Amino acid sequence: MSTAREETRHPLILLADDDETNRVLLRQALEVSDFAVVEAENGAKAVEAFTLHRPQLVLLDVLMPEMDGYQACAAIRRLPGGGLTPIMMLTGLDDIESVNKAYDAGATDFAAKPINWVVLGHRIRYMLRAKRTMDELRESETRLATAHRIAGLGSWEWDLESGELRWSDEIYRAFGVTRETYSPDPEGLQDLVHPEDQQPLATARKEALRERKPYSIDFQILRADGTTRFLHEQAEILLDETWRPVRMTGTVQDITERKRNEDQIRKLAYYDGLTLLPNRLLFTQRLETALNSARRQKRPLAMLFLDLDRFKQVNDTLGHTLGDKLLQGVAERLGHCLRGSDTIARGGSGDTVARLGGDEFIICLPEIGRGEDAAKVASRILDSLKTPFRLDEHEVFATGSVGISLYPNDGETVEALLKNADAAMYHAKDSGRGNYQFYDESMNARAMQRLFMENRLRKALERQELLLHYQPQVDMDTGRIIGVEALARWMNPDLGLVPPGSFIPLAEETGLILPIGEWVLRTACAQLREWQKKGHDSLRMAVNLSGRQFRQEEILKTVRDTVLAVGLDPRFLELEITETILLQDVEENVRILDELKALGVRISLDDFGTGYSALSYLKRFPIDILKIDRSFIRDIATDPDDGAITSAIIAMAKGLGIAPMAEGVETPEQRAFLYRRGCRLMQGFLFGKPMPPDQMEPLLRQIITPTKVSGLEG
Repeated sequence: MSTAREETRHPLILLADDDETNRVLLRQALEVSDFAVVEAENGAKAVEAFTLHRPQLVLLDVLMPEMDGYQACAAIRRLPGGGLTPIMMLTGLDDIESVNKAYDAGATDFAAKPINWVVLGHRIRYMLRAKRTMDELRESETRLATAHRIAGLGSWEWDLESGELRWSDEIYRAFGVTRETYSPDPEGLQDLVHPEDQQPLATARKEALRERKPYSIDFQILRADGTTRFLHEQAEILLDETWRPVRMTGTVQDITERKRNEDQIRKLAYYDGLTLLPNRLLFTQRLETALNSARRQKRPLAMLFLDLDRFKQVNDTLGHTLGDKLLQGVAERLGHCLRGSDTIARGGSGDTVARLGGDEFIICLPEIGRGEDAAKVASRILDSLKTPFRLDEHEVFATGSVGISLYPNDGETVEALLKNADAAMYHAKDSGRGNYQFYDESMNARAMQRLFMENRLRKALERQELLLHYQPQVDMDTGRIIGVEALARWMNPDLGLVPPGSFIPLAEETGLILPIGEWVLRTACAQLREWQKKGHDSLRMAVNLSGRQFRQEEILKTVRDTVLAVGLDPRFLELEITETILLQDVEENVRILDELKALGVRISLDDFGTGYSALSYLKRFPIDILKIDRSFIRDIATDPDDGAITSAIIAMAKGLGIAPMAEGVETPEQRAFLYRRGCRLMQGFLFGKPMPPDQMEPLLRQIITPTKVSGLEG
């Protein structure tokens, strides 16, 4: 059973879906996003689970046996606490009728399948954050009402026979008058009421007298100081024994603050709190209106989906405060950009851009003549981002990727256009970022292929389809192999040998890199220990750590337990991390590296020069080896710039007491250049491609290259 502290760190999500595969995929995606999950296989069990576990958010699949998602949603809303719990409906249907039915059942949000795993976590966090805000507002209203009860409500009594009207002191204060300056009068009271509300208030009282029943009404008043206040009045009729009205008595409460809070709640429901742009809910409503108009007038409509490129790195390096300021700056530029568009101007609406959450923005172009017009607007948007953003003392450059979907060609519903614009945006990112792409049906095929690969990869570990190849690392002074780098490979019986570039990024994105990374570390250490027992006592093993692995709370324990389990001296284990990982939280990363070093592990900085190199930070990290990225090595013998950069990196590393190692060495000319510049450690196809352990072992006993090789002297 989890503690209250654990539940705070890991919000509990109730997931209901009759498809076990969907539940597994959703559960893993949610757990990667740091949520705890409780499952239900149908709607009825979801209702039971809600009563038992009281989750903080509910995910309901629409189509379930016995009790479908709509019925389950309505049932949960009737349970204690169910009225305020966020509920997201999941479905493969993309028709507006399904959306309306979900909201009619009480759903908070709606998502169409296939689910975007990256976006899902952010949307859930946003829903939970919005709920917390609304809970705080409700609590504020409760405190306000309590304060009024303690102070006493304003009360009044009207004698219908004598016409006398009596007020309590609180009513005088509510209306902003005093006993000395104002004498209560049923007719004269109307003068204090806002002109818009005079007739409704008079009508409510007359109806109450005629029907002999209570009434309740909100109205505005105009105070002598010029301010407008909102009052809530409740009253009832007192009858004599002949059923004749003789007296009317009631209470008055100043509800101005409550009205403002309600306005704020409405604003939170429809607008993004950070950028003040419409949120998804309001944008969807307005897009539906625009679509209806486009259908009637038989004209096209375009949707642009903008996602900032590498926004996470801004948050990780500069902090979330400056990240928020960047989002505000982007929203402002989008507003200026669209207001300056002739295409947009004809639409007559200033709310054509919305923020969906995170770094995602959506733009609707309700009146375009043709697809080329949407491309012009997309180009204008991308051009507007080229000018650097000034965030406090930092100058930040931002680019974006834009996906475009068109009505009616790419969809005739809100969800279809959103989904396809989103797919086109990812196509733009895959095409090099900083550009726009139109949607085409082949993107759906690629998305299905990606889901297929993910499902296969999830089973690869349990089916023992993963294996390790090893690439030699050579000391050119001795010509001997001093270490090997462990590289993961995937041999699938149907797909054959899957290249790392096809599954490692997917593993990173889905969180599968964590179990895969642990398997790589354990297998590589066991292999090294086996080689050491055969006489290769000083051989080192290099293992790559992904960003997710490095940021795991238990990374130190994982490394320690692994080397102890196989009986490996930690001095012979080398962990490779990239500079991008190190710069995300410098102080914390220094602490983690220091603890790893205390274990005896060596640290290697991989792919140096390809990220956001910060030389001032480099000396703070306990780095043993600096690996020069292959992109600099490729042309060092022919490109003076690459040669100069590589020479500078070698000199800098040696100056800091760090051993430089060149990776991607493929030719004798590259080897000679590096050797002359003082780089003695090398890795690349010139010395051996990655190979299985049985092919690697004979090579360990050989001298790869003589100590003196023509062209290396001097």
